[in-house]
Amino acid sequence: MHVSDVAIRDESIKLGQFIKLANLVATGGEAKDQIADGQVTVNGEVDTRRGKTLRDGDVVCIGETCARVTTEAQDDFFDEATADDDFDPEKWRNL
Repeated sequence: MHVSDVAIRDESIKLGQFIKLANLVATGGEAKDQIADGQVTVNGEVDTRRGKTLRDGDVVCIGETCARVTTEAQDDFFDEATADDDFDPEKWRNL
C-alpha cells in the first residue's frame, strides 16, 4: 500500500474535505457517499463521520489508496524584508 503525503494549511481539516483535497474522490458528493457507506478508514479504523477532525500524521484510506495529513512547514515562504541576497523586488515589479 502506497501512502501519499498531502499538506494542509491549518492544524486540522475535516475528513470530507481532506479526501477531496487528497484526490481520493472527485467530488464532495462522492466523499459523502464513500464515508457514509463505511468505505473510508482513518488510521486503520472505519469512520463514518464526514466532519471528523484530522490532524498531522493521520492516514486516510479508501480501499488501497491512502493519504497522510501533513502540515506545511511555516518557514517555507519568501520574506523579501529579511532576504539576504541582492534581489531587487522593484526591478521585477516594474517588468
